[in-house]
Amino acid sequence: MGILSDRDIAESLLTGFIGISNYEERGLTPNGYDLRIAEIAVRGDPDVKKEGVVSIPPRTMFYVSTVERVRLPDDICAQLWLRTTWIRRGVIGAFGKIDAGFEGTLTLGAYNATDDPVEIPVGERFCQMVFESLNSESDRNYSLRSGNYQGQTGVTLDPVKK
Repeated sequence: MGILSDRDIAESLLTGFIGISNYEERGLTPNGYDLRIAEIAVRGDPDVKKEGVVSIPPRTMFYVSTVERVRLPDDICAQLWLRTTWIRRGVIGAFGKIDAGFEGTLTLGAYNATDDPVEIPVGERFCQMVFESLNSESDRNYSLRSGNYQGQTGVTLDPVKK
């Protein structure tokens, strides 16, 4: 297992091996890609915010969806890491791994752990996606195992596949 470098990521995008829609060069890092916020849903607020700056109340859970739509082949998975910018402001991220074979936008959970509101602009970089190669191709990728969120778009809290 290895981590894809910026060179590996760029080449994989050019060949279509992996997919990142709405790709921006500034999102490419030495060993990953920074994903941006498309939407923010604050727990307890029925409105999903799709523009502007969203104020996250103290001690409140919120969810973001990514601008980018991600497509992974059967022998690549990805880790997600909250950008330190947000960690330094008191945000805690609750992320899972992106499984081999996943396709869609991502819904990420986070928490404002401070006693003050945190201002988060829609469109801002939120987390880094780090691609990992599997030692071999999976027998049954994400879409075949559960695929609960395969093809999701926007903040998605309930499974797409039922």
